[in-house]
Amino acid sequence: MNIFALSSGRGPAGIAIIRLSGKDANKISKIITKQKTLKSAEINLCKFYNPVDNNLIDEGILLWFPKPNSFTGDNLVEFHVHGSNAIVSLFLKVLSEQDDCRLAEPGEFTKIAFQNNKIDLIEAESIGDLINSETELQRKQAVNLVQGGASSHYNDLREKLIKALAYIEAKIDFAEDDLPDSVLKDVQKSIKEVHLDIKTILEDHKVGEKIREGFRVSIIGEVNSGKSSLLNLLSKRDAAIVSEEKGTTRDIIEVYLNIDGYPVILADTAGIRTSRNEIEKKGISLAINKSKESDLCLIMIDNSSKNIDPKIKNLINDNCIVILNKSDVNNKQNHNFSGIETVLVSVKNNINIIELITKVKDKLDKKFILSGNALVTRERHRNKLNDCLKEINSFLKKDQNKDIEMAAEDLRLATRHLSSIVGKIDVEEILGSI
Repeated sequence: MNIFALSSGRGPAGIAIIRLSGKDANKISKIITKQKTLKSAEINLCKFYNPVDNNLIDEGILLWFPKPNSFTGDNLVEFHVHGSNAIVSLFLKVLSEQDDCRLAEPGEFTKIAFQNNKIDLIEAESIGDLINSETELQRKQAVNLVQGGASSHYNDLREKLIKALAYIEAKIDFAEDDLPDSVLKDVQKSIKEVHLDIKTILEDHKVGEKIREGFRVSIIGEVNSGKSSLLNLLSKRDAAIVSEEKGTTRDIIEVYLNIDGYPVILADTAGIRTSRNEIEKKGISLAINKSKESDLCLIMIDNSSKNIDPKIKNLINDNCIVILNKSDVNNKQNHNFSGIETVLVSVKNNINIIELITKVKDKLDKKFILSGNALVTRERHRNKLNDCLKEINSFLKKDQNKDIEMAAEDLRLATRHLSSIVGKIDVEEILGSI
């Protein structure tokens, strides 16, 4: 079966790219172009016709990729036509009328590429991340994964486990032969190195997932301190209602932002104060809980106020930046917090907002951004690494002279869990969703 799809975005646009993959891709292309030969190492300038009535559809470029030298590993053709909705619709209709040719399902080109060993499972997942990336940090992470940075690291760990397992199997199969004691010692050393490496990967504050999904930053503070105004200013729209009336914000309002390349889910919360209103009290409770769940808290305080609510003081810690707002009313810092990042701003007059954004970026950078290729970007990866670590722990606890067969089984399971991350085995149950 041959499959086709519009690979570029919907028009109207200057150019649209339509992909056709399958064993008859070249044959179908010749029918549509009325050309006897198509060159694979060159750009083919062609006219495209409707075989039903021989009417011209468009004129454009055709790229021919014979298997296995294509994205999918099968024969693949790209039609570059003008991005008119009418042209694209007619072209897709013409392809659908060809024998054994149908519209591709979502992600099917990538699925075929995986099945033909052109990419592994991590790279397949990361193609989607790259397409959907909205910030520079997300783009960099996705590119690194698509290029095989994490896959290479996991495969190296997998090879160490396989090599160690081979030594254990040899000890079992050739029990009558005395293998040097150094063999089991080398196995122990190698497995401990893998154990430490995986443990280090898992102690990452979930930075890979946070880059992919967005860092959670919450604005917490006094009523009428300017929290909603700051949310609107940073999001460049009226996302939250701003009023002189105290207690306007009750629910948590979230907006997705790109803060200088960093994906951030910014939350505006209810002002914290003593209240008898049950709905407001619920909002305040949600705000306090949100501060505990957030990657970073922006504690908003009116710089012109004389006293700070004790509930707010209790929220100030290393995981926050204190924002002293309304510097247009009082331009001298009225409150000091030892060892805590503090910035004096005026949301109303847009004063020192750039400095605040820089501090937010620096805080996230110091707290979360780690070097290394094997960032865990999905819960599936984390679960498999934890399962692998569990089996290695079981292996290390065993007496490998007395329980060598059980120890070997631990290593087999550990290898299987690690292999499934890159899609070596056990991927059928998740292949469809990817």
